[in-house]
Amino acid sequence: MRSVILGIARHSAGALAILAFSSQLVQAWAAESAPIDTGSTAWVLVASALVLFMTLPGLALFYGGLVRARNLLSVLMHCFAISCIVSVLWAAFGYSLAFDKGSAWIGSLADAFLPDVGSKTLSSGLPEAAFVLFQMTFAVITPALIIGAFVERVRFAFVALFSALWLVIVYIPVAHWIWGGGWLATEGTIDFAGGIVVHTTAGVSALVAAALVGARSGFPHRLNPPHSPGMTMAGAGMLWVGWFGFNGGSALAANASAASAILATHFAASAAALTWMAIEWLRVGKPTSVGLVTGCVAGLATITPASGFVGPAGAMVIGIAGGTVCFFVTSFIKQRLRIDDSLDVFAVHGVGGMTGSLLVAVFALPALGGVGYAAGMDPSRQLVAQLIGVLTGIVWSAGWTFAIVKAVGAVCRVRVSPEEEDDGLDLATHGERAYDHS
Repeated sequence: MRSVILGIARHSAGALAILAFSSQLVQAWAAESAPIDTGSTAWVLVASALVLFMTLPGLALFYGGLVRARNLLSVLMHCFAISCIVSVLWAAFGYSLAFDKGSAWIGSLADAFLPDVGSKTLSSGLPEAAFVLFQMTFAVITPALIIGAFVERVRFAFVALFSALWLVIVYIPVAHWIWGGGWLATEGTIDFAGGIVVHTTAGVSALVAAALVGARSGFPHRLNPPHSPGMTMAGAGMLWVGWFGFNGGSALAANASAASAILATHFAASAAALTWMAIEWLRVGKPTSVGLVTGCVAGLATITPASGFVGPAGAMVIGIAGGTVCFFVTSFIKQRLRIDDSLDVFAVHGVGGMTGSLLVAVFALPALGGVGYAAGMDPSRQLVAQLIGVLTGIVWSAGWTFAIVKAVGAVCRVRVSPEEEDDGLDLATHGERAYDHS
């Protein structure tokens, strides 16, 4: 594997950047004697905190403001509990299966429970403990994204069991295939920060889960509006700031690639938010706060796989594409397909991640400000590799999510009763209220 990368390095610096940053194969070369790069270590630790901040409290507040007041605590509980469950599983075996060499399909259990992780340093100069932490925060937010598809109507036990199984069966293998040196990395699929690993898997799984769980009472015509758009805007702001760590930290170094990824992230988010707002303004006559921030998140999801490979102009075009496509898919899912993906996880994250994963094949062109391609790749070959990765993520996520929902449903009830749904999950499930009056 090292000889392959050295060959690419001789071909071009841009090609080396694409392979090193997208597959994150530096982890495979852990060496205790490598000196620590303190600057990169500090940046990755900060980026890890930013990504965890995206889930707690960013995503929790973003989702929480969109539901009824009587379901706010349930959303916060889901995000918090998933963070704890995934963290424990990541330490036990998740990291090892995702990033140990193993096979082309799954890693080994050599690093189960992270023995001696504090004493190992990657060849890049990054302590392995920092790499473990950074990747854990990605594993945390991915299943947390899915809960937006079935808020306000599922049992807490279902959320916990589904999230644990989904992490093991869906997320970890796909992460290994692309970031752990697995077969998709060999095929040439690139994913800088999770367009396929995070957003495609979560988005597709959300759509399947929403269809299986069923719609909320009153869908689609008699649903209550978001109880706190202000809370949603605050959560979206946290997501935007945290995304600098999500994408910039994926360079795994404090370098020009990290700075470029953050710049691309910001431009794409801004362009997508304005695009969504403009379309909404033209169609419904008013620009809304929820529409503005939803467009922003769509842009963030769309630029994620491409952020380290494209220039500012390409990032803005990708953001415009993401804001446009995601806007119309949102209406299509709810109004045409009649699937109650309650908080538009598939339309925003899934479609955004897929769109960005395909567009990177175009906007990585040096003529368009991108960094170029790996040895033997060109736009058409890269597009094929990206399409293989996206289709694989779709099929794997959809098939296993269907199986997981059915399996969990066989051992515990999935939905709350109609009375509990009407009363709200805060009181019915947790015996608490977020507000004195709801």
